[in-house]
Amino acid sequence: MTIPFQLQRLGILMEPEPGNPQEVEGVLNPAAVRGRDGHLYLFPRLVAQGNFSRIGIARVKFNEVGDPCGVERLGIALEPEADYERTSHGGGGCEDPRVTFVEPLERYVMTYAALSPIGPRIAFAISGDLLHWKRLGLATFAPYEGIDFVHVDNKDASLFPVAISNHCGKMQMGLLHRPLFPGTRPEETACHEGLRQVDLDHESIWISYCPMPVKGCEPEHLGLFNSHHRLAAPVAPWARLKIGAGTPPILTRHGWMIIYHGVSDMAGSSNAAHHFCYSAGVMVLSEQHPREVLYRSAEPILTPTLPQERIGTIGNVVFPTGIDCRHDLGTPDRFDVYYGMADNRIGVARLNLPDSLPSGGVAAQPTGKV
Repeated sequence: MTIPFQLQRLGILMEPEPGNPQEVEGVLNPAAVRGRDGHLYLFPRLVAQGNFSRIGIARVKFNEVGDPCGVERLGIALEPEADYERTSHGGGGCEDPRVTFVEPLERYVMTYAALSPIGPRIAFAISGDLLHWKRLGLATFAPYEGIDFVHVDNKDASLFPVAISNHCGKMQMGLLHRPLFPGTRPEETACHEGLRQVDLDHESIWISYCPMPVKGCEPEHLGLFNSHHRLAAPVAPWARLKIGAGTPPILTRHGWMIIYHGVSDMAGSSNAAHHFCYSAGVMVLSEQHPREVLYRSAEPILTPTLPQERIGTIGNVVFPTGIDCRHDLGTPDRFDVYYGMADNRIGVARLNLPDSLPSGGVAAQPTGKV
């Protein structure tokens, strides 16, 4: 079967540096963004002993044909310092960043998972040059029809680069996020054999909104996120246990595109020992009304097949977090996708946009069974 969105692996881009204690347990799940100088910068999660995570800075190197081929390490963007990034036993983490240049602010905004004393929470930082970052604190959420987004773990967050329309037509800052309500982790949902009833409110990627800060100003914090909308829940078999947002939304001629992840059981798993597979798919949202899903992958565009994707800190994982449109090569339909490999390395793959959105994509909201 032909996969509509063609993706080609370009190779391993970054691995733990021998002798570097900050990377001894892995280099993974990077943000990717173009700087004002035109260079591409990565912000990988660097894992030291004891799962102590920092966010590094690296400049991507390209070969003679324009493919990414390596990195130059430039230092550390963030390391656990704030109370909400440190745990009570001395550990902590700044994890899995995404970086977006928010055009109304004329600033780069990083979303990342802060490993707080009560679990992972979404945090923000802001920068004018990608080298110096100022914390904006944790995301705050209004409740929604009895759903509490504040007192649960939350990860996989990213921002839209421009103001988008909420359900009332107001142009606001939009945030994708995946709250981890009790009972929604793969090890919990995997205990249901065969078809299971999906809790649509608690197993979905959400989109939430807050007022856009004043244009050109560097805010001290972001506003209260509300106007919540359930965007997408598990549908396809390859993502039946869990889905989560991946790369930040990027505008294409088909609409806003994100590369997201889905989790399924590995063949041979049993109730006694579940083994999971993290794959990647494509989702396209309406440009004018991003709450509307135009296309979703019926099949994954990337699954763990390489040894470096199947064997590592956590095996059988491809985890997309960074994306780069190759306008620099004059190919606006080419996107380079940066992803974590088995929670240990960073790979990159080339995604070619199809001429039109194919039919047969899973665009409708699920019925509740998967």
